[in-house]
Amino acid sequence: MSTFWICGVDEAGRGPLVGSVVAGAVVLDPNNPIEGLRDSKKLSPARREYLFEQIMLKATAWGIGEASPQEIDQINILEATMLAMRRAVEDLASRLGSWPAKALIDGNRCPELPIPAEAIVKGDAKEPAISAASILAKVTRDQQMAVLHERFPQYGFARHMGYPTAAHFAALKEFGVCEQHRRSFSPVRKVLEAMGQ
Repeated sequence: MSTFWICGVDEAGRGPLVGSVVAGAVVLDPNNPIEGLRDSKKLSPARREYLFEQIMLKATAWGIGEASPQEIDQINILEATMLAMRRAVEDLASRLGSWPAKALIDGNRCPELPIPAEAIVKGDAKEPAISAASILAKVTRDQQMAVLHERFPQYGFARHMGYPTAAHFAALKEFGVCEQHRRSFSPVRKVLEAMGQ
């Protein structure tokens, strides 16, 4: 088995007003290819779920990391995204038993890692390992939003996944802010200010 493992890394959930930002890291197995990997945003939810299972079964290794709404509020969304990515690679390394040789990061910035890392703009459309990581991150985050929807059904999280939609704004106005909202994000901060909090 070659020890020259390259992992792809991507995140989901930078834009929403609620919940964690989640990152995935994946080392694909060239001897066990997964058909149909592409940017998670271009796949139907059912297709994403199917590929998520395939990645879990067939990848050489995978890892998931996240940064909480509280961490996002403390260090800002960009730094929290880098933190989630680093945690995903750390999780992958612990499952793999060693650090991969290199990390390919979706976007134009790399988290601090103890291995070489390369940022690739639109990497989720160019590198299958990054596509796999994007699917891992998106499905994991969607699952978290489904759980959050059970706890706070009045916000409609299962429909808009926490993104700043008209329905979400209306719910914020009516019900205020829940503990999982990102208080540093402008629309949430405005609601808190309007309520004198």
